[in-house]
Amino acid sequence: MFNDYIKIKDKKIPQTSLGTAPFIGMPYFGHRSRLYQLDFHNSPENILKIMKKSHEMGVQAIQLIPEEPVVKALELAQDEGIKFDIWGTVRKDNLDEDIQLLSSLEASMMLLDEWVTDKSDINFIEESLNKINDENVVSGLITALPKETTPKLIDSDINDFDIYMIPVNKLGYMMDYPVFMHEERAELAELLRKLNKVVIANKILAVGILNPEEAMDFLKTLDYVDMVTLGVASEKEAEETFNLLFNK
Repeated sequence: MFNDYIKIKDKKIPQTSLGTAPFIGMPYFGHRSRLYQLDFHNSPENILKIMKKSHEMGVQAIQLIPEEPVVKALELAQDEGIKFDIWGTVRKDNLDEDIQLLSSLEASMMLLDEWVTDKSDINFIEESLNKINDENVVSGLITALPKETTPKLIDSDINDFDIYMIPVNKLGYMMDYPVFMHEERAELAELLRKLNKVVIANKILAVGILNPEEAMDFLKTLDYVDMVTLGVASEKEAEETFNLLFNK
């Protein structure tokens, strides 16, 4: 599953991307954040190994958080002839610089991060989306708060975006649901149907708490998910995770 392409606007985009959060040691990885920083921050060649293995497993896209080590690793991969479709994250504090960089890398998608989507006023979100849409790319919003933010978007006049990226996993981990059982899952599904955007799932592995097989079994139940991004921190994890995703 998720080993095909989806047509958005005039672009043919892979359904699966390699996430890059482990490569920059995002704080939500807990004690592993420091280990990831040691492994990757000054060693883009270590990131490159995982990119190469993921590509070998069939991953054709990368969700690029435009931090220097990740960009350097991507450039190394490109030098070796490895081509990824780039889904770029545009950060609130680096908005113009990120758009410029991602445009130079020929990103097919640019997604405003959760600090824009969840914490900014409607006017700022609209202005930021306009900047992205001016680049003639697929545009989108990332949320960390699907329960809170999705109704706000439904009730707003914001419509000029194509993609909505949400955290979702069996445990409800890093989601804004106190529990995530049948009723909550049905509620989220209904909200997403009302929003009517292409949905990308992230954090499906619950940042490593779930084993990949359990996570993929749950992902198969989510009929509203069109695409997925998965972060892995080793070649072994890449092989196990993407083999399960593409072949279950």
